[in-house]
Amino acid sequence: MLQRADSIGVFQVESRAQMTMLPRLKPTHFYDLVIEVAIVRPGPIQGGMVHPYLKRRQGLEQVSYPKPALEAVLKRTLGVPLFQEQAMKIAIVAAGFTPPEADKLRRAMATFRRVGTIGQLKEKFINGMLDNGYERDFAERSFSQIEGFGEYGFPESHAASFALLVYASAWVKCHYPDVFAAALLNAQPMGFYASAQIVRDAEEHGVEVRAPDVNFSDWDSTIEPARRRPLHRRHSDMEGDVRHTHALRLGLREIGGLKEDDMRQLVARRGAGYDSVRDVWLRSGLSPAVIERLADADAFRSLGHDRRAALWAARGFNRVGGQEDLPLFAQGDDLTREPDFALPAMPLGEQVIEDYRTLKLSLKAHPAGLLRSELSARGAVRAEQLETSKNGARVRACGLVLVRQRPGTASGVIFMTLEDETHIANIIVWPKVFERYRAETLGARLLAVDGRVQSESGVVHVVAERLIDYTPLLAQLSTATLKEVVARADEIRRPGSDARVRVQERAEDIARAHGAMPKGRNFH
Repeated sequence: MLQRADSIGVFQVESRAQMTMLPRLKPTHFYDLVIEVAIVRPGPIQGGMVHPYLKRRQGLEQVSYPKPALEAVLKRTLGVPLFQEQAMKIAIVAAGFTPPEADKLRRAMATFRRVGTIGQLKEKFINGMLDNGYERDFAERSFSQIEGFGEYGFPESHAASFALLVYASAWVKCHYPDVFAAALLNAQPMGFYASAQIVRDAEEHGVEVRAPDVNFSDWDSTIEPARRRPLHRRHSDMEGDVRHTHALRLGLREIGGLKEDDMRQLVARRGAGYDSVRDVWLRSGLSPAVIERLADADAFRSLGHDRRAALWAARGFNRVGGQEDLPLFAQGDDLTREPDFALPAMPLGEQVIEDYRTLKLSLKAHPAGLLRSELSARGAVRAEQLETSKNGARVRACGLVLVRQRPGTASGVIFMTLEDETHIANIIVWPKVFERYRAETLGARLLAVDGRVQSESGVVHVVAERLIDYTPLLAQLSTATLKEVVARADEIRRPGSDARVRVQERAEDIARAHGAMPKGRNFH
């Protein structure tokens, strides 16, 4: 699972950099995870340790040691120093440092940027290695690597502690993805991925995900007995390892704008279940505004009400002076009441927009999937097609912007993650391209990227050459609530729609869709 970078939500190895490293390093033993945790750090990267280690691990470069004395120090890391402890041992074995002097070197690694103490040790280190018969080039490279630890390098013991948590997290994700996803959702916000990506990943691992509901959901996400669903083809090799037998029920915490105390009160007073929107209002003791928010999130499906019908019912509640209805309607049943209204069905695209607006995800469909014919007409390929694209091929990738990362060690390069209905696409944006398309990079919700495929060791990126903001296309999903049933008052005298009204309505739809879609998480 980890060898193919199936690590969304797994402690320490879910970042883009770690996902890029996993297929190259291909961990097979626990100690490989120790190295995996430590190698994707500014220290090893700045010290030039990453590529030599990978080349040796992949058999592209011979493992060698300048002198037998260093083999005992560097054997587990194929002759490349990756840990602070190794730097100290090299200083003792190769440069003639005493243990107290090596400890001083260790402290200097952590503070040299502030006080510059590591420079004082450089001459002693290099001269000590020369005196012991090492080549100057090797001595200087060794010290440069040690300097790299000043940019945040791991002690081996620290990396081993983290690796244990990596293994435990990966074990739960592999065997019980239902439990794993529920736990991640209940711990949000955390990590690189929002709830929508955690849910999607759980579905790909055979977990049925059920929407928040007033009759079944708690505040936290829970699991409910259910049959396991088929795994996505990219995870088919896990068929004999996945053991879960439950569905994931999303918690009421996933609905924006609700208070935990209110929702715990709703659950506590539920008893054997609510039987109508009115029953929820009367028994829960919640305000009409809270009931309306639940209806807006489509949480009344178990009562036979979709979002629109539940909203219609919720907006009919009034309370004045503690009375159930307005005083006029309390006089008796002989007064004329507004008849039930036959509401039109809300289109799927509108449902998806409203799901994203209230839940930040949708279990009904993916926006890119609903726009697929339009995206295909514009030349955009599905993200899953990138996996089989030839290295160097020109493509147009498109999807919702999930993550933007600009690591301090990447010289201004931005790594983006886009998502469509089939998979995710990893994008590399070089600084010059970013400056040319800054607005699209930072502002687009639905983004198209023209570029070349970069495929190596099972890791696929698209190197961006041009970025296009496709966010306005999301307006095609949105239909104003009553457009289909209510015409403008003057339409009878003046048939035909005013062009200015159409422009305004389209602008409103674009703004609505733009506001509902995720902004994308930014990391440095």
